Amino acid sequence: MQDMSIERIEGKAFGATVTGVELRNLGDDEFAAIHAAFLEHGFLLFPGQHLNEQESADFGRRWGELEFGGQALANQRKHKDGTYGEIFDIDSQLMRTNLGNEAWHTDSTYKPYSSKCAMLSAVIVPDEGGQTELADMRSAYAELDEATKDRIADLSAYHSTNYSQANDLGDFPQSNGEGAYGTVYHGEAYLRPLVKIHPETGIPSLFVGRHAFGIPGLPREESRALLRSLMEFVVADERRVYRHDWTPGDTLFWDNRFVLHRARPYDYSKPRYLIGTRVAGDASELAYLPDDPRAEAGRQALAAELAILRTEAADRRYGATTAAR
Repeated sequence: MQDMSIERIEGKAFGATVTGVELRNLGDDEFAAIHAAFLEHGFLLFPGQHLNEQESADFGRRWGELEFGGQALANQRKHKDGTYGEIFDIDSQLMRTNLGNEAWHTDSTYKPYSSKCAMLSAVIVPDEGGQTELADMRSAYAELDEATKDRIADLSAYHSTNYSQANDLGDFPQSNGEGAYGTVYHGEAYLRPLVKIHPETGIPSLFVGRHAFGIPGLPREESRALLRSLMEFVVADERRVYRHDWTPGDTLFWDNRFVLHRARPYDYSKPRYLIGTRVAGDASELAYLPDDPRAEAGRQALAAELAILRTEAADRRYGATTAAR
């Protein structure tokens, strides 16, 4: 404990670097200090950890039930012996999904339970690009003018990754497909407030991102303009945006309840391998379940929006298509 150091990220409204600790051998006092720093700063950078997949999952479990743990996030096909080979085609659904993650978002807002927190650990990184950026919606909300705060106080938006893929990339994944993508592109849309009260600190923040659309009570264009303006406000101040240039061994851990993130482009023909762990939200992150009567309004809103985007998104990267594989 005496060797651990927690230093604020210079020039930023959020974030801290933690050194002098090993996440794979973390004592209770060290974890308590890290937990307090996490709530204060929103994200923590742990250089030089070199976690493997099991160690990543083990650390995640200290924060709650996992959505997934120690998952290889690589652009290469994994062999049975654990090695990596063929790089996935840019038109595959895996890479379409990866490219979608290059727009600002928080994890799992498109599921009944939005994610509590998440982490990435770097194993192989490209020579150029491939950074991860984070943005602070807590300080952004604090700096909004009062008129905007009043306007959005009681507004909500639907969240769907079927929407965001179509809107951002012209990618229309099959809903309820087999495997992992069936849990991501499921055809549901969940209503979440534009202003989120953090369940542990009580501090309000904006809660927007690429998955958000269709504010009930507003015309489509007004809804789109408001969501776009709020997102642009969050990232307009460089104090609210942190870009991490990966070094193998780094671990980055953030609070999905008020921190946005996105990946940055790189040469997709080059290997990139990070380890991801995502902690599920508790009851405070529940919108509603698919069998709740409220869910039908979300399905209808999503279907109507996708019908419009079939035409509007035809000029985007994937031309309003569905991946063949």
